[in-house]
Amino acid sequence: MTKSSGVESPKSFASIIVVTALMLFSMFFGAGNLIFPPKLGVDSGTNFGPSITGFLLTGVALPVLAIIAIAISGSNLRDLAFRAGRIFSLSFPVIAYLSIGAFYALPRTGAVSYETGVQPIFGSDSLAAAASFYFVFFGIALALAWNPNEIVSKLGKILTPALLILLVVLVGMSAFKFDATPAAPIEKYSSTPFASGLVEGYLTMDSIAGLAFGIIVISALRVSGVPEGKRMVRGAMISGLFAGILLAIIYLGLGYVGQVLPNAASFDNGSGILAEASKQAMGQGGQIVFGLIVLLACMTTAVGLIAATSEFFNLLLPGISYKAWAIVFTVMSFVMATQGLSQVLAIAAPIITFIYPPAITLIALTLLDPVISYSFKLHYTYRLGVWVATIWSGISVLSGLGVGGSALADFLSLVPGQTIEFGWFLPTLAAVVIGYAIDVVTRKQRANRPASVLADEAVTEEVAEKA
Repeated sequence: MTKSSGVESPKSFASIIVVTALMLFSMFFGAGNLIFPPKLGVDSGTNFGPSITGFLLTGVALPVLAIIAIAISGSNLRDLAFRAGRIFSLSFPVIAYLSIGAFYALPRTGAVSYETGVQPIFGSDSLAAAASFYFVFFGIALALAWNPNEIVSKLGKILTPALLILLVVLVGMSAFKFDATPAAPIEKYSSTPFASGLVEGYLTMDSIAGLAFGIIVISALRVSGVPEGKRMVRGAMISGLFAGILLAIIYLGLGYVGQVLPNAASFDNGSGILAEASKQAMGQGGQIVFGLIVLLACMTTAVGLIAATSEFFNLLLPGISYKAWAIVFTVMSFVMATQGLSQVLAIAAPIITFIYPPAITLIALTLLDPVISYSFKLHYTYRLGVWVATIWSGISVLSGLGVGGSALADFLSLVPGQTIEFGWFLPTLAAVVIGYAIDVVTRKQRANRPASVLADEAVTEEVAEKA
């Protein structure tokens, strides 16, 4: 992207932040985000308060913190990942962008749009009809993402307001029409409502999207004239917080729909709940409104993913242009979508499960760094913490795929939280503490090491100075 030399006025800075935040909200808010909250609203029943609080912490706060971590560390995920070493700085961002891009989230936007928003209205279930829809859907997404400098204008000023209006109409009509009393919570929300909500938000995996979208936020602010340095970091942080507040408000509204819709417990997922709420609240036209919500939510996310993934790989391999990468990832997503949603999930789910723990560890350490490092730089804290999270996560995924049999599964189950995808936390925390202790003890020795030995830390220092 072209770097702007202009300096924005306070008024324009505020407007830049608002539009950037709207863009970020729309990229976060895909079909998965649409259907999680209403199902939680139904299942949590009278324990909705603590359940949705837990959900918001991991489903909203973590993605926002991911954006802030990117802003602090530099301008993209590779800058952030470099803190865990050279190998990790290359392998992790590539896996992350591919898994939430062409191998999973991108084809899912098309598949969910068709199966949830279009097929129920038109009733067509043939492969030819699906492929035709995917061709049009991804063609439009590619056109909207073709010029990355215009992403903010197209999403933040046009598509996002339309999406928000439709969501407000759905929630408002539901509040006006329905008055069902929340039922008793199902078992997990009865015994541990906050923890169960926490896990549900964690399983949205939106922190990976936050790490990926950070590059778009930084680029958007730069093109809008926001100068590098503290002003850029501040702009990214405020944009992330504003987008997070919008997400939280919409999640609360959608959860409320699940609370008040009569017989909502008879539906297996949030998509059915919202489709029925739209129909009951607005008649036959409600189905069209719901279809438009799904289409807009998926389209804005698809545009953001194409742009973010293409920008990253263009930075990684500048010999291949942004537009060439955009075409490649769009075609890959089209092909993957035609394989069906279940096939997409089967391929990508283990990969996303694998990268999530090191991603959270990296985000947490980056945010804690200014507080705990004082006058020395963290070296082993990052490396031990991130690599233990990576290794434990890898072993857990292999066990989930049946590798190692019952012996490996029994070993992993000895660690608290393993059954709810949190088994990596305590081993990683122990590694972080050990790494920090080593950093404290060796801080003077490392400060006197030759410059050639400190080459791995050079990039980290450079991007830290920019922030």
